[in-house]
Amino acid sequence: MTPLAVRIHAALPQTQCTRCGYPDCAGYAEAVASGEAGIHQCPPGGAEGIERLAAITGQPVRPLGAEFGAEGPRRMAVIDEAWCIGCTLCLDACPTDAILGIHKRMHTVIEPHCTGCELCIPVCPVDCISLEDVTPGRSGWQAWSQRQADEALKRYSLHAVHRPARGQQDLIEPDEAPAPAEDRKRAIVEAALARARAAAARAPARKP
Repeated sequence: MTPLAVRIHAALPQTQCTRCGYPDCAGYAEAVASGEAGIHQCPPGGAEGIERLAAITGQPVRPLGAEFGAEGPRRMAVIDEAWCIGCTLCLDACPTDAILGIHKRMHTVIEPHCTGCELCIPVCPVDCISLEDVTPGRSGWQAWSQRQADEALKRYSLHAVHRPARGQQDLIEPDEAPAPAEDRKRAIVEAALARARAAAARAPARKP
């Protein structure tokens, strides 16, 4: 990074949410430094984040771009363990490895490690992940801290190093060969249906 990009990067909340339109906070910092992106594209940083970037770049303060999202309370992912089918798709989607689990086993969220990036939501095939506001009344940098940002960056850096080597292989049981994409999707759907049938069978019968 250029010295300017380094300063911009250090002022970002490090949620790695990609809502700015770039793959991570570093990519956004480089784009702002080069003039490719504006300082108004980071919803997690909010208005205070824009002021920070304005002070660093010398650009005028401007409102957060609505096309990038809205400033709001920090949110945390919560997994409905009764519906989780252990597909592992959320594990690779999480930039800070805040989700713990293995193939075909229930997953859970490590709360202090979750940045509320929301990247696990669209990849879940059974919609068992929801978001809860954990800082009601506080948003942007008022809902986050430099210590949390530093910790999130450390975890993201480790995730980026380990992910290529880890891939999906260590999430597959030793006696199981990796299935083609279509087979895996079919297995996920079948597992979800089986879970739904099992839940329906456990439910008390309705009285006429």
